Amino acid sequence: MAALASLARLADLALPPRCPGCGEVIAAPHRFCARCWGSLRFLGPPWCAGCQLPFEFDRGEGALCGECLADPPPHDGVRAAVAYGDVAREVALKLKYSGKLACAETMARAMARLMPEGADLLVPVPLHRWRIWSRGFNQAALIAGALSRATRVPANVELLRRVKATPVLRGLGPRGRAKAVAGAFALASDAKPKLAGKTVVLIDDVHTSGATAAACARVLKRGGAAKVILLCWARVLGDEALD
Repeated sequence: MAALASLARLADLALPPRCPGCGEVIAAPHRFCARCWGSLRFLGPPWCAGCQLPFEFDRGEGALCGECLADPPPHDGVRAAVAYGDVAREVALKLKYSGKLACAETMARAMARLMPEGADLLVPVPLHRWRIWSRGFNQAALIAGALSRATRVPANVELLRRVKATPVLRGLGPRGRAKAVAGAFALASDAKPKLAGKTVVLIDDVHTSGATAAACARVLKRGGAAKVILLCWARVLGDEALD
């Protein structure tokens, strides 16, 4: 054991941990430098009772945002560790496109504090098989695995599947986004007994317009899930929500 500890210290000296945002050397893995940490906006209550959109002030128990009053979402809320911004985007891109797989654990550690009480099952938003073949992994599945290890809530990466390749949703209006993801998701043949009456936490890296989350939630609820709550690393707020 002493020899392994010595090797670990040597490895730390040779490859010191770096800030997930800017790459600056830091004291411990999965932490941010002071500059990047200070630029992150961590999200939490007070928020909309329906979709968890952050409020600037507490509007009282059960308060809903205007969008939830006009058109309640099919899911049971969206919880995000941080607001989408320069540092949050950089971490997400490093995981998705640069193969920095350790970023999945960085995200999961920040997301764990918002794990819904009574969560039964973690289900990552799936990628189409063509996307997995080109990228080599599903970033949401990596985050779900890290969250499962941290919280002991089981994860199932095969239960929900993307059966239709979807176009990039950026720039599409609400109807166009809904049409693009219609019929894109389906359950595995053995999913219904595993979903019956369960509180499912749907895992993703970034939440934007919500078209993908809504489509997944509808499929999971048709399969028997009692609740579907999205938990993600970053949430796009305001006019940038273009999915």
